[in-house]
Amino acid sequence: MTQKILLLFMTFINVGFLYSQNLVSESSRYNPMDFNVSSFNPTAGNAYRSANGTPGPLYWQNSSDYVIHATLSEKDTTVFGNVTITYTNNSPDQLEYLWLQLDQNIFKPDSRSVAATRYPGDYFGVLGNLNGGYQIKDVSINHGERSYSVQPIITDTRMQIRLNTAMQPKGDRISIKINFSFVIPINGAARFGQQDTKNGVIYQIAQWYPRMCVYDDVEGWNTLPYLGLGEFYCDYGNYDYYITAPAEMIVYGSGDLQNAQDVLTKEQIKRLSLASKSDKTIAIISSDEVGKPAIRPSSKGNLTWHFKMNNTRDVAFAASKGLIWDAAKINLPSGRKALAMSCYPVESADDTAWARSTEYLKACIEIYSENFFEYPWNNAVSSAGITEGMEYPGMIFNNYKETKASLWFLISHEIGHNWYPMIVGSNERRYMWHDEGLNTYVNFIANDIFNNGEYETDPSYFEKDFFASRDYTQFMQYKDPLMTMSDAMDEEQHWQFYGKTAYGLNLLRTVIVGKDRFDYAFRKYTEAWAFKHPTPYDFFQCINNATGEDLNWFWNEWFYTTWKLDQAVASVSYVDNDPAKGSLITIENKGKMIMPVIIKMIQTNGQTETIRLPVEIWARGSNWTFKYASKSKIDKVIIDPENQFPDLERKNNEWKNIN
Repeated sequence: MTQKILLLFMTFINVGFLYSQNLVSESSRYNPMDFNVSSFNPTAGNAYRSANGTPGPLYWQNSSDYVIHATLSEKDTTVFGNVTITYTNNSPDQLEYLWLQLDQNIFKPDSRSVAATRYPGDYFGVLGNLNGGYQIKDVSINHGERSYSVQPIITDTRMQIRLNTAMQPKGDRISIKINFSFVIPINGAARFGQQDTKNGVIYQIAQWYPRMCVYDDVEGWNTLPYLGLGEFYCDYGNYDYYITAPAEMIVYGSGDLQNAQDVLTKEQIKRLSLASKSDKTIAIISSDEVGKPAIRPSSKGNLTWHFKMNNTRDVAFAASKGLIWDAAKINLPSGRKALAMSCYPVESADDTAWARSTEYLKACIEIYSENFFEYPWNNAVSSAGITEGMEYPGMIFNNYKETKASLWFLISHEIGHNWYPMIVGSNERRYMWHDEGLNTYVNFIANDIFNNGEYETDPSYFEKDFFASRDYTQFMQYKDPLMTMSDAMDEEQHWQFYGKTAYGLNLLRTVIVGKDRFDYAFRKYTEAWAFKHPTPYDFFQCINNATGEDLNWFWNEWFYTTWKLDQAVASVSYVDNDPAKGSLITIENKGKMIMPVIIKMIQTNGQTETIRLPVEIWARGSNWTFKYASKSKIDKVIIDPENQFPDLERKNNEWKNIN
């Protein structure tokens, strides 16, 4: 889309939308969307990214391997330790400096997120953290045969390291060691934190170590600051990490526990073995055992838990003294087995609540593995706590109060993120819809499959305040398009990243393209970009190529505009005024959005037929007349009889014979 067209449609969307208090005033020439919405301009293929939307023959990405030693100190509520990052430059470029993410710095009183928090309110819980943020010290470099200390340049949530000698392209490696500490917030921007329970505090810990920014072939260094809404964009690599915590605690971490014999009892190890062979949930720590000395090894002071996870972009962990812990086997398409686990307080142990968490987790992973890409890791943990819902590789944080369909969908959504963006590594910081929306789309597919559709038609999914609501009437009236950069989206409207994206992809699947072709294309996209970094254009072009459809009209209007759909029946007449010679049906596209047309024809003789017209009819103008081979007068003409399209004015969708 050219800048002129962009300005034209932005003028259009300035009238009549929800949340009018955030609209640009008529007297102002400034429009924030001019700076925060990309134009629709599909890129040409090159050696790095092919025109068919798949990685090109010279595609590259850098990698980051981590060794982390950290201590959870309950006495002063801190995490402290050190991280050693081995960074490999696979790019064709020399790198004279490196950028790292310091996500904890969002909680510093002088952070950009604090400064950009709207008054009144504290949407991300960043205000009032007087001791928030990292304490960084002792940053050292080992590069080739040289080792030296550096003074990093810290800017908000980013840290620059200026190298004495540039990293060379195509395989040069460097080692960075950083000592760090931070105070654990109560509510860590809705992504981690602390939850009090009757048996102690649940700690859900994430964004806990300094990590590399991504250097890619699209942006170079991706250094957008962390403001709260835009999530994360990370390299892939191998993780070897150690968590030291009070001996009374159980630590649940991403990846594989390496020293079970040191931190678990023999009975717990036995039960885990039983669970790894069971399709039914097995208690590792039952509700009756929570808090009793027998559930811990005979040790005082601290214990260190050692985990490993390979080919991942992050790790997270949870820790507590008093949680129920259960597990069950995951059956994967290749025949490989994995383990689903849940940990939750006794307050959540209900048959309609967290007692089904492992069942839900197991089912989701099996469904996503069968339909999209096999789950690549050996374990997955669903942790109950303060977090409303947040995802990490092999570890999801969910609210301990959720029950029934809401808990099922929350678990389905958070573990679904292990595919988008944990396996398919899109840039969440810039394009929130590219992970939230794709994930919500597959969540509803899983929802229809799970337990013969147990929650398929649950009314909670159509409530306006449900985060992935299926009620299209709300997100089709918002003022910000989906391609708005994540943190520039209005906070109250950002749920359209979930619902509007999923609704649009479902339209493609069920109405516009068809299930067989769209499912094939979506899977090919997932396979092509597994453990890589796609852009939105890669997604669009991959779907176009694999379905054999030029869907650029759809990508443009659905993601880059806030155009509305209003299809109408304009008139009905007859050839030579004789119904037996055929009817002439005129339809009109009264909105700016276009879609194919589904029309139900009902004749007075009782004959009924549904016909479909392709989207190409609107290339000729806003009105279209077609001949229908009628045998008698037309009794009714109904556009979109099953309400499959997001038409906002349905009163004009029907024509009736009043004679």
